[in-house]
Amino acid sequence: MALVRSFTVVPAAAVIIANIIGTGIFVKTRVMTANVGSAEMVLVVWILAGLLSLAGAMVYAELSTMMPRAGGAFHFIGAAYGRRWAFLYGWTRMLVGGAGGAAVAILFVLFLNDLLGGNLSPMAIKALPVAVIILAMVLNFASGSANGSIATALTIGKIVLVLSISIGAFVFGDGSWMHFDGTAAGVVVEDVNESARGGITGFGAAMLGALWGYNGWNLIVGIGGEVKDPSRTLPRALIGGTVLVIVLYVLINVAYFYVLSPAEIAGIPASSSVAYEVAARFMGAGVAAVMSAGLMFSAYGTLHAGVLVGPRLPYALAERGLLPKWLMHLSSRGVPTNAVLAMGLWAIVLTLSGTFDILTDIYIFVLWVFYGMTAVGLFVLRRTRPDVDRPYRVWGYPVVPGLFVLVTVYLLVNTIVATPWRAVWGIAFIVSGLPVYEYFKRRGNIDDGAFLAGD
Repeated sequence: MALVRSFTVVPAAAVIIANIIGTGIFVKTRVMTANVGSAEMVLVVWILAGLLSLAGAMVYAELSTMMPRAGGAFHFIGAAYGRRWAFLYGWTRMLVGGAGGAAVAILFVLFLNDLLGGNLSPMAIKALPVAVIILAMVLNFASGSANGSIATALTIGKIVLVLSISIGAFVFGDGSWMHFDGTAAGVVVEDVNESARGGITGFGAAMLGALWGYNGWNLIVGIGGEVKDPSRTLPRALIGGTVLVIVLYVLINVAYFYVLSPAEIAGIPASSSVAYEVAARFMGAGVAAVMSAGLMFSAYGTLHAGVLVGPRLPYALAERGLLPKWLMHLSSRGVPTNAVLAMGLWAIVLTLSGTFDILTDIYIFVLWVFYGMTAVGLFVLRRTRPDVDRPYRVWGYPVVPGLFVLVTVYLLVNTIVATPWRAVWGIAFIVSGLPVYEYFKRRGNIDDGAFLAGD
């Protein structure tokens, strides 16, 4: 039994879009407006963060067509740096990946509580995220083609939500283009430190917020072993999906500032969202229920995509002898069911314990450490393995991947300076994998095959 290559371009791109468009685009503009002060600069940040994600998507497109396998960057990093670093990537990504699933499940229930007028009991608020994760696990026991269809349906719903807010703002909203001349200077903003407002620090903080909104642009490479015709499908899904999200994000942010001034957006309470306040201007009393339902739908789409892709990483590690072999078990549909169960149970543990808060704080820092390593790995492999077939090559090499590396370094350094504890915890999580690696190494069951060998 082997993984089944069933994902074509549309469902593959849908997995990316379903994961990217979560809740960040509906809430982050408030804080970003406080960070940089004006509508024009917020749009610049969203565009630059989108272009950075697009550069990363092109890097991953080249590497994933060289190695279209389950686990994605586990193989890229292993080919460039060796087995130990590949394991550390997989180990760390599994730890923080469970935190992402837990956080999104809890957000889903919070939006459900809003939809029901706050009538859920404290016990229900604690228990329902577990039920949501179990639902995602059960649905992900279906075949790859079935989950591709689910991802496509969820993505269509998310695109409709974004377009409804954007188009509705222009057609029904009583807005003004004069808002783009306004500023948020002097507005007291909830939960935003003065040190993160204005200048380079404010710009860096806004970039991190936008990158959270774009997070997930590379998700599809994790199921590279289930993508049909990967040399064509992966680049089209990675690049096409990211470009579509950039267009949607710019459109909805233009709509935000058409309806509300920068000062009004910066002054929105942290308990609300920019999308809600904008929609309230043209939807009236029914906006709360509609937005809560839309945000529930969007949150579940992100959870479903994460539960779909996340288990392929422990599957890949087990295949190399770096985790227990039982994680390699495949169902008759070619689904790694034990790995799905393991990752789902980990997310449930974090949901019940509350420790996921610590992990989500360091999530972006850890991801970008490995994003940067992967991009540098592209240069390493171009030099050390020029003979390997590359069905897709990064446009603008070496400038595009070089700029991606430089901006990644800037973001990591900015994080270390602004929130050093986050960086320390991130490094600690990476290092925590070393004794686990040594344990499996001593057992002598590690597959020593080259990461670039075979398919």
